[in-house]
Amino acid sequence: MVATGSLVIGITMMVVFASWLVSRLRGRRGQSTSEYESYVRHREARRRRPPVELGDVVEAGVFDFSRHHTGERHAVCKVEGFVVFVEDVPEELAVADVIRFKVLSFNRGGTSATATYLETVG
Repeated sequence: MVATGSLVIGITMMVVFASWLVSRLRGRRGQSTSEYESYVRHREARRRRPPVELGDVVEAGVFDFSRHHTGERHAVCKVEGFVVFVEDVPEELAVADVIRFKVLSFNRGGTSATATYLETVG
């Protein structure tokens, strides 16, 4: 009886370990293909240098809007895929409008920047 119980526990532990090892070797840990591709793109973005510098004045289209934790509305713009959150945008600004902004700072990881709105272009 004891031998059978030990055998069942041993087999269960081997199955758990084998499934952990396979997921570890695959590196995906149960993620879907799109989630894994997003993770890979994010990892690569953290390694590259931002396409903008502090103080740069840049023109870009508004991709989306977000709300800062203070409730302030920010425009989300992308420069060569690099995300820039633009502060102090007018309420009438809409998605796809082209704006000019000045880069103020980068987040800790350098994967996004904060900028201030200057004007709407065209």
